[in-house]
Amino acid sequence: MMCHKCQGARGAKVLGYVRWGAHNSTMRVALLLAVGVLTGGCGAGPAQPGPTPGQSPIRVLMVTTTAGFRHDSIPAARDTVASLADQNGFTVTATEDLSAISSATLAGYDVVFFALTSGELPLDGNQKAALLAFVSGGKGFIGAHSATDTLHDWPEYGRLVGASFKEHPWTRSGTVVVEDPAHVTVAGLGDRFDIVEEFYAFTDNPRPRVHVLLRLDAASVGGSGDYPLAWSSSYGSGRVYYNALGHFAETWRDPRFQRQIAAAIRWAGNH
Repeated sequence: MMCHKCQGARGAKVLGYVRWGAHNSTMRVALLLAVGVLTGGCGAGPAQPGPTPGQSPIRVLMVTTTAGFRHDSIPAARDTVASLADQNGFTVTATEDLSAISSATLAGYDVVFFALTSGELPLDGNQKAALLAFVSGGKGFIGAHSATDTLHDWPEYGRLVGASFKEHPWTRSGTVVVEDPAHVTVAGLGDRFDIVEEFYAFTDNPRPRVHVLLRLDAASVGGSGDYPLAWSSSYGSGRVYYNALGHFAETWRDPRFQRQIAAAIRWAGNH
């Protein structure tokens, strides 16, 4: 796998909208069965509580557009979040059409999820303002893995997501330490776990600005220092969650990661 800075930038590939959720057609069921066969029957982990009676499902806009490095794990990410939506009672619209980032379209969602995005996405000033207003007005934003390797030239985006990608010093098995086991997004993970991942370092340590949930045990990869990997924060009246894991398709198929993402969607959506 070539690293983010070694591969030349690629233009965003527009795939349009794919809507998933708890109320889908027979074709949706058939497609999920096919995905289950192709992935060896990997499930999305135990189903979590859906919305309470009278509470609307969380509506998620999942953006996987790339203008730089494109991860091979994007299809697995989309399939996983589709399955999580089905099991947990939220809805997700997966797209690479950046026209979805607008005031009018975002009004129909509760959470925007930048999953494995990269590079300088071609958002105009109105779109940038719409995204910031969406979150600061009380909605949710989630980023996964290379969401921090996105929009480096827009400083306010870095403040929104919490950090900017610098490098990935280690791609190997490492130990992840759970810093706040009481937080809903890391419930059930224990105090630490091992995983094979591409571990990130950022241009500066986000710890002073965010509530760190996971960090890398640097000694487990032969390093030293403080490397936060997942965190929560506020942006205006909105909630922000970021998780640096997700480089490999296997991570997205890992029930431990799936539980984190499902819980993050509920938390960011204020459910």
